[in-house]
Amino acid sequence: MTPAPPHGLHPGYATDVADLCSDLLRIDTANPGDGTGPGERQAAEHVAEALDAAGIAATLTEPRHRRTSVLARVAGQDPGLPPLLVHGHLDTVPADPGDWTLHPLSGALHQGCLWGRGAVDMKGAVAMTLALVRAWARTGHRPRRDLVLAFLADEEATGEYGSRHVVTAHRDHFAGVREAISESGGFSITTRPVHAGQDARVYPIAVGERGTAWMRLTARGTAGHGSGPGDDNPVAALVHALSRLSAHRWPTSLTPSVQALLDALDRALGLRIDRSRLEDEAARLGQLGELFDCTVRNTAHPTVLTAGGKVNVIPSSAHAEVDGRYLPGARDAFLETVDRLLGPKITREFINCEDAVSADHEGPAFAAMAEALRSQDPRAHPVPFVQSGGTDAKAFARIGISTYGFTPLLLDPWLHYYGMFHGVDERVPLTGLQFGVRVLHRFLTTF
Repeated sequence: MTPAPPHGLHPGYATDVADLCSDLLRIDTANPGDGTGPGERQAAEHVAEALDAAGIAATLTEPRHRRTSVLARVAGQDPGLPPLLVHGHLDTVPADPGDWTLHPLSGALHQGCLWGRGAVDMKGAVAMTLALVRAWARTGHRPRRDLVLAFLADEEATGEYGSRHVVTAHRDHFAGVREAISESGGFSITTRPVHAGQDARVYPIAVGERGTAWMRLTARGTAGHGSGPGDDNPVAALVHALSRLSAHRWPTSLTPSVQALLDALDRALGLRIDRSRLEDEAARLGQLGELFDCTVRNTAHPTVLTAGGKVNVIPSSAHAEVDGRYLPGARDAFLETVDRLLGPKITREFINCEDAVSADHEGPAFAAMAEALRSQDPRAHPVPFVQSGGTDAKAFARIGISTYGFTPLLLDPWLHYYGMFHGVDERVPLTGLQFGVRVLHRFLTTF
């Protein structure tokens, strides 16, 4: 049985979150990362209008044409408490309509889910926050502490026109903030513990991210005819280097946060995850294994390769791009290994490089999130985890703000959360969004 809405939450939230999410999904905010795309302006204006209807003043900031973010603030009951930042992004990765069951800009409610690019990443979460503050406006309810809101552009690239912009140009907006919540955490993974007959639900709350090292590689050689000896072919040199990098088996290493995750999963599942064979254990545990399979090691994956322009011409240079991620404290060792594998003929430069970030999984904020989840799902097992990818949390860490990944969702067991991220047929259950509003209400009115 679904728990009743917590005290103070206006029942109109259920319809409101559906409408807000659907409206946002119908707005194209695809961000190819190359400066093209429609930008976030239309979505930002829609968010500002939704806040204005709740009596919340919003500020639009636009460092580049149509690359727009929204800033706002909700007054809390206790001005003596440090404010809490709630941030999310309005842009999405592109989607090819030909691959989808429903158009990625449909925003349609189909089979109990709202469909569209950004449903999970992360317009659904933006809609939850908006629905919650609008529900409070109908009742006069307020959060325990001031909420600083930031709905941002450009997260799907480097954040240059979003989070990086606001932490410099609008630094005062975040004065006093120490902690934040944002994407990629608080979702349910249904499992059956070894020693219990009833299914349990694990809710991973993100308490960190690996560091990011996006690199551009270049090999230079001697241009010439394709029929010649080709002894100094930069394409061949680059391909061999990428092969060495891809074939490398990075050693596993347990950070304190990942160790805490494994310990929590042991307790929730009633078993012992073998720390000496984590790759095999990750495969055995399925979706639960995805919570740690990439965060016990560094990774470096080639993603872009460009060279030449004609089949019978050896070019003078070849280029590749690599998505590198490294564990906390492992940056220098990671780069030393990358350079050794690439060899002396390859030069590299950073497209983007940011250190790993972390938040306290033993502090009062995490405890309050866990309690809020259990208040709406008695079978919830909240656990800490480290994200394999990166978010706007890295920009906010620059000004001393620690971000937790906490956008709570109750998902059907058959719906693969990570499969929705940047995937085909991205969708989110409407009941899951409504659950998320209730959990956020509990958390934000008690923490």
